[in-house]
Amino acid sequence: MRLHTLVAATGLALVLAGCASSGGLHPDGTLTDPNSLHAERSLSKVAVSPAAWPAADWWTGLGDSQLNALIEEALKDNPDLASADARARQAQAQAGAADATRKPTLSAGASLAGARLPNSLIPSPIGGHFEWVKYGYASFSWDLDVWGGKRTAWEAAVGSAHAQEIDARAARIELSTNVARAYSQLGYAFAQLDVAKAELDRSKSSYDLTRQRVSAGVDNQITLKQGETEVASAEREVAVAERDIDSARIQLAVLLGKGPDRGLDIARPATLNPAAVAVPSSLPAELVGRRADLVAARWRVEATSKDIASAKTQFLPNVSLSALGALVSGGSAGLFSSRDRFYQVAPAVSLPIFDGGRLRANLAGKDADYDLAVAQYNKTLVGALNEVSDDLSGLASMTTQIDAQQRAQDAAQQAYDLSQQRYKAGVGSYLESLIVRQQLLQSEQRMAALRSQQVDLSVQLIQALGGGFRPEAGDQPVAAVAPVNN
Repeated sequence: MRLHTLVAATGLALVLAGCASSGGLHPDGTLTDPNSLHAERSLSKVAVSPAAWPAADWWTGLGDSQLNALIEEALKDNPDLASADARARQAQAQAGAADATRKPTLSAGASLAGARLPNSLIPSPIGGHFEWVKYGYASFSWDLDVWGGKRTAWEAAVGSAHAQEIDARAARIELSTNVARAYSQLGYAFAQLDVAKAELDRSKSSYDLTRQRVSAGVDNQITLKQGETEVASAEREVAVAERDIDSARIQLAVLLGKGPDRGLDIARPATLNPAAVAVPSSLPAELVGRRADLVAARWRVEATSKDIASAKTQFLPNVSLSALGALVSGGSAGLFSSRDRFYQVAPAVSLPIFDGGRLRANLAGKDADYDLAVAQYNKTLVGALNEVSDDLSGLASMTTQIDAQQRAQDAAQQAYDLSQQRYKAGVGSYLESLIVRQQLLQSEQRMAALRSQQVDLSVQLIQALGGGFRPEAGDQPVAAVAPVNN
């Protein structure tokens, strides 16, 4: 007896020694600590506030009721949002399927078959007669999750589903900012058209006056041709501005999920106020929880870490239970009155010994998935903080540029006013006034461009700060740490 026990133990040890092993495989990715990304010097001149995060309806601060309605329409009808919602439901269904694998299965079936076997094959009394055969069965099976692999696979699927849900909310934030930016561009295109039309009127007046001067022998053909060039250029600028208006309207129609005629119904935007957003004092740490893309990235790290844990359990023995019961009856006998019954109970244990490296390759792939998720999270985090810094720097520069341009525009306006006074007083010429008017229009065009850029940058800053995303209960993963190395 002792010899048999020794032989069995030795055989088991040899088998276990030859089993597939996960040794030496591990992920290498490390999550970046937000506090290690220093931004103190970059943000040293920026006013900070603990309550400076954007509001959920931040666009109302731009001051245009038409824009508010357009964003609400886009959030209801945009097809990209429908796609994002469908992906979230798809991920939830996959999580449900992963949960189902943890549970036992019970199935039942029945069949009825009639047959006549020839006497040449089977003699009487079986052969030569038509008989009915009734069959009914019930089966039960359950793979016991001894090592928790199925549970961790389900948790990984749940994490992926959470990531998709957050992605759907991120899509809404991106859509709202895209609508606001396209709307601001439409407003700028209208401002450009105003300047272009004014320049066309000015250049035509200047050309008419020059033609009169040439006819009178005061000016020459060179000056006249220069005037023709200015008129043609102004006509081209009008066409460009009109095309920009059409393009902006079509872009908005796409974002609204409507046809191009919807864009034609959009009236000229009011002058938008730049979004008033201060910088939160908790940067960069709280940025992780205030940006939907970062929350989704953390969920993917969590999900891939669970995938690794699940893959490791595949190297361990698996225990399963199965049972089968069946009833068979022939002829006119009832199925449930039949004494022909069959039962089977089959507990089983399986252990991977040699699989050609399939399990190791699978685990190595899960490790790589984790490293990829960590790298994507780190990239998103670094990009998010630098986006905030870049937008703040751009807004600060834009304030300086607008102040300088306002002084230039004021000077150009005063120069034009003086030229008009001189002309009315008979001291200066109308042509001189038209030339000064051109400088004023150029200044107005530059100011319109700067103000449009200021609004656009303020919207970009809103998006960089999370776009009003507010984490709800259960939005944040419990942990996003590296799996234990093998």
